[in-house]
Amino acid sequence: MRSLKTTTILVGMLAIAFSGTFAGETNKKAVPPILKHKLKSLDGKKVDLSKYQDKVLLIVNTASKCGATPQYKDLQALHEKYKDQGLVVLGFPCNQFGAQEPGTELQISEFCTKNYGVTFDMFSKIDVNGEKANDLYKYLTSKKTNPKTAGPVKWNFEKFLINRDGEIAARFRTRVNPQSAEVTKAVEAELKKK
Repeated sequence: MRSLKTTTILVGMLAIAFSGTFAGETNKKAVPPILKHKLKSLDGKKVDLSKYQDKVLLIVNTASKCGATPQYKDLQALHEKYKDQGLVVLGFPCNQFGAQEPGTELQISEFCTKNYGVTFDMFSKIDVNGEKANDLYKYLTSKKTNPKTAGPVKWNFEKFLINRDGEIAARFRTRVNPQSAEVTKAVEAELKKK
């Protein structure tokens, strides 16, 4: 029969071992900086981006009156194809490029639904460059975040692919279609990582 002292030591060692395991799990589940933003959805509701934790994100600045506006259709198709595997498309209307998103939130919502059947998450109009840039886009374009993908947004429908750990995996400029092999290959690669 073990002594009380031996049992106490074993219980203590087990407690330390398990507390380390749980602490490690907690650290894994920490919310990455990119998801520590709260924004307003197109219908005016507050959205805590931490709800997208462990998802693969495609963050896109959008506009209704741009030559690239038909990409809404391609973004929707991408959303439909991969949403059950963990992809989330996030659209951020922006009026900074040629004033090509002049509408109100309601007008933008109606336009996207009527013309492109958009069901992926859309947010209120924001700035993506300059002093008034939304903090999310300041983070996305910062050299500190990712030197390879840093720099200002050049036009509508630029796409940032975010992996499940909240890191920028890729950046695609306007001309790269959301359904191109380049984008779908990158999306599929990130979705395979668990």
